[in-house]
Amino acid sequence: MGWQCTGLRWPDAQGPPVLGWRRGGAVRASAQTYGAEFGFRAQGERGCVGARGNACPVGAVVSGRSTGARCPECARLDRAHSVAADTIADDPRTYRVYLAWFGPGMVKVGITAEEREAARLREQGAVVFSWLGRGPLMACRRTEELLRSALGVPDRIPYARKRAVRGALPGAAERRAEVAELYGRAVALEGAGWPESLERLPCEAVDHAGLFGIDGVVEVDRAVTGLVAGGAVAGRLVAAAGPDLHLATADGGVVLDTRLMTGWELVAADARAGVGVPVADLGGGGVQGGLF
Repeated sequence: MGWQCTGLRWPDAQGPPVLGWRRGGAVRASAQTYGAEFGFRAQGERGCVGARGNACPVGAVVSGRSTGARCPECARLDRAHSVAADTIADDPRTYRVYLAWFGPGMVKVGITAEEREAARLREQGAVVFSWLGRGPLMACRRTEELLRSALGVPDRIPYARKRAVRGALPGAAERRAEVAELYGRAVALEGAGWPESLERLPCEAVDHAGLFGIDGVVEVDRAVTGLVAGGAVAGRLVAAAGPDLHLATADGGVVLDTRLMTGWELVAADARAGVGVPVADLGGGGVQGGLF
C-alpha cells in the first residue's frame, strides 16, 4: 500500500515547503530540498479526499485533472464554511488585507486570518507582498471590494498566469516598487469608503523569490495537467512556489501542481523515470505530442 499525499504546505517563513503524507492511520511530512531528486508513480484510481477532515461517504472516484480532488458533494461541504467563499460573516477573528505581486502587472488584493501570518501568501506563490490593514472580517471584505471597484485590482489571478511569468522575473527593486505603488493608491482611498474599523498597516514589501528558489532565471517549459494510473513524475527539484514544484528533467523544466497528487496512492520512482503523464506547454503551444 502506497502513501497518499495530503498537499504542500509552507509552515515556516524561512524554511522549505513540506509535503504531507498519509497511509491508513499513519501520517508524516517530508521537507523538500532544492537540488534533490524527486519522483513518484501513481497507482490505482484517484479517490475523493472528503471534506474538512471527513472521508468521502461514498468513496467516489475523481478526475486525475482536478486540483480539488473532491466529488461534487464533498466540494460543496468543504466550501460551506469557507471564508474564501464568503459563507461566514460572523467570524470573530482579526483579519488582514494584503497586496500580493506575482509578476509584472499581476497584483491582487486578498484577506487572511491574522493568526496565520503570511502562510497564505506563500501558499499562493506570492513573490512579493505587503500588508495593507487589519481589522474585523467584514471590514477587510469591504476594503477588498473597495480596491476591486475603485482601482480595478483583482482578488484572484489564475495559476496558469503565475506559472507563465515565473521563469524570468524582473529584479527585486522593480518587484517591490509595483507593490509600493499600489499601496499608495490604496491608502489614498481612506476618505472614500475605507472602513473606519480597519487599521492601516505600513507598507513593508516582503520578497519570497529567494525562499521559492526563483530569484533568477528558472527553466519553465511545461506543466503537468493531470496524473494517470501508472504514470510517473520524476526529476530534480529546482524551485517551488505556492502549490507548485519545479522539476528539471532530461526533457526540460516541468511544473507540478502538487494538488494533482492528492487522492492518489503514490509509490517512489527513480528520478530517471522522467515524466509519463499529460503535460501542456506553458507558452500555450498545445499539449505534449498532441496525445492528451
